[in-house]
Amino acid sequence: MRKLMMITVGASALLAAACTPAEQGDTTQAETTTAAATAEAPANVLLAEWDGPYGGVPNFQTAQMSDLTAAVERGMEISLAEIDAIVNNPEPATFENTIVAMERGGQELSRIFSYWGIWGSNMSTPEFRALQRELSPRLAAFNSQITQNEALFARVRAVYEGEEMASLRPDQQRVVQLTYSGFARNGATLEGEEAARYAEIQQELAGLHTRFSNNVLNDEEGYVTYLTDEQLSGLPNDYVQASAAAATARDQDGMYAVTNTRSSMDPFLTFSDERELREQVWRNYYSRGDNGDGFDNNDIIMQILSLRHERVNLLGYENYASWRLEDRMAGTPDRAMELMEGVWGAAVARIEEEVADMQAIADAEGAGITIAPWDYRYYAEKVRQARYELDSDEVKQYLQLDNLREGMFYVAGELFGFDFRPLPEGEVSVWHPTVKVWEVTDRASGDHIGLWYLDPFARQGKRSGAWASSFRSHTSYDGPTNVLATNNSNFVEPAPGEPVLVSWDDAETFFHEFGHALHFLSSNVAYPTLNGGVRDYTEFQSQLLERWLLTDPVVENYLVHAETGEPMPAELIERIRAAANFNQGFATGEYLASALMDMVYHTTDPAEIGDPDTFERETLTRLGMPEEIVMRHRSPHFGHIFSGEGYSSGYYGYMWADVLTSDASEAFAEAPGGYYDQELAARMVEHLFAPRNAIDPAEAYRLFRGRDADVSALMRDRGFPVTE
Repeated sequence: MRKLMMITVGASALLAAACTPAEQGDTTQAETTTAAATAEAPANVLLAEWDGPYGGVPNFQTAQMSDLTAAVERGMEISLAEIDAIVNNPEPATFENTIVAMERGGQELSRIFSYWGIWGSNMSTPEFRALQRELSPRLAAFNSQITQNEALFARVRAVYEGEEMASLRPDQQRVVQLTYSGFARNGATLEGEEAARYAEIQQELAGLHTRFSNNVLNDEEGYVTYLTDEQLSGLPNDYVQASAAAATARDQDGMYAVTNTRSSMDPFLTFSDERELREQVWRNYYSRGDNGDGFDNNDIIMQILSLRHERVNLLGYENYASWRLEDRMAGTPDRAMELMEGVWGAAVARIEEEVADMQAIADAEGAGITIAPWDYRYYAEKVRQARYELDSDEVKQYLQLDNLREGMFYVAGELFGFDFRPLPEGEVSVWHPTVKVWEVTDRASGDHIGLWYLDPFARQGKRSGAWASSFRSHTSYDGPTNVLATNNSNFVEPAPGEPVLVSWDDAETFFHEFGHALHFLSSNVAYPTLNGGVRDYTEFQSQLLERWLLTDPVVENYLVHAETGEPMPAELIERIRAAANFNQGFATGEYLASALMDMVYHTTDPAEIGDPDTFERETLTRLGMPEEIVMRHRSPHFGHIFSGEGYSSGYYGYMWADVLTSDASEAFAEAPGGYYDQELAARMVEHLFAPRNAIDPAEAYRLFRGRDADVSALMRDRGFPVTE
């Protein structure tokens, strides 16, 4: 029932997977085996086994949202029947009749959540949000029925503590350990009133996470800045055309729409000469969920923090972060804070240098301003051009989305031995006409690996950012299954016939999210549970893949000019490499501010927090936050930690993973074959990608590198001083 246990160990976390922000990697996954609890083919399409080619695929064309409530109800019924069958087995508990039986169950709900994830993240509507609000608490209650099933936990514990454990393979032992922990850490040991209260809290949190996410989405859809022809100064032509198309789609012909998403906001703040409009766009974006109206999230934040604190107190933990990090690589909040605070000082010092450089340019221009947050990107671009003669718009001409995709395929072929074949339109079902699908095969054997779906463009109802997920993961315990992986972005769809040109940051993000997809596609694990991950490790593989964007074969063959087709000139490449750490203060500082706030929120008694806006401001002041920047994700729209629990007390994990990334990158830089060294690439796939969560992450990294990661590699990588 491990796919069910993915829900069980945090219904709210899984439900929020459909609406948790960009950087999230692994979300809902589904298997296609028939549930043991029913021999009937369900009439409800959302429950039905997937048919068609490639091991069966979701049928988005026939799936009806009106069937969702009935499907969820039936899925829960089937899953509880499967639990009853396990509990009522008269034979003593064994790995096969208890753990594997749980791994095998819950398939109907998993299939449902593949559709749920698309309706929640890619195609959200008011109708779906209403269903989400209704069903989230009910699913949380269902999960509590399982985690607090004493007889089921007794069987799991019997396997965990039994003699059979020593005879199991290492990966089987890890499945048992993770299953036992999933119960013990989520209320299975509670009794009586404490157990009942735990279940109540889970239901309340599920509803609050959903409300938080939907409030943010409302503000992303509801705040659009419309420009006239006289307000386009400084904006690149491709951005102007895309903004015109976005306005037309909103029945504002002749205008230009700056939507309230990062993909629209960021380039506007970088290039627009209109300072007042920059401030307006900036305030719209960073005020999401914080507008004092019916969609304001501040009170919801306090309710979430209070309930989380109460819940972990029931389990005997001092605070939420201590509970959350117990099974992470960092281990304790203190270790995570030590890493972040060690980098924070260097980031703040670099920000001060960056602001001084920007202020000097503004003064020389006679702008008569003091650099404010809505000026940072604009004047940073001027500094970049002055110092490195590097114009972001010039670079964009070599960053065509289609070519970047082909460059990613090249890297996947060289390192992983994967080939990608585009499927003809209509061969498999997709949820939107702009979604494309590729078959992935093994280059050496020709064997089918899976499918890769790409949903590249922003649209109304699609949450902002970029993310990866999978509809089905590889397992082999009941025969091999193929992978159905997805990448989702929010590039601005161009005018008809125009190429999609993206920024360097967006190109890196594209490679990053593809790294998650390669992690899915590389899996060689036997059991569904092992396709999960440790949060402060799962970003490592995707961050590592970003490094191949600037490798010679990709630059020379795929970064070609949109009009001339000429490869990127060597001197431009050198300017990009020279500027690799440019604006690193801003990038590190805005991220760390969010990561530090996350940890402070979850190590502080909620009674001492009061108002989140005030607490955020006072905490950042205490930390020495430069006034010229803002948190990457301000509290009222920090969906990573408040739309669910996937990243709560875990946003630091990007930096923890970046230590591994920096250290592993040095290994490739030192290898005889560089970033395409075949021996090192094989070790990377074998130890860092293929095992997923079948091995302790620290041990997996040692098998790859021969030692633990060196924290100083991160400082060298970012161009910060290294202190011994």
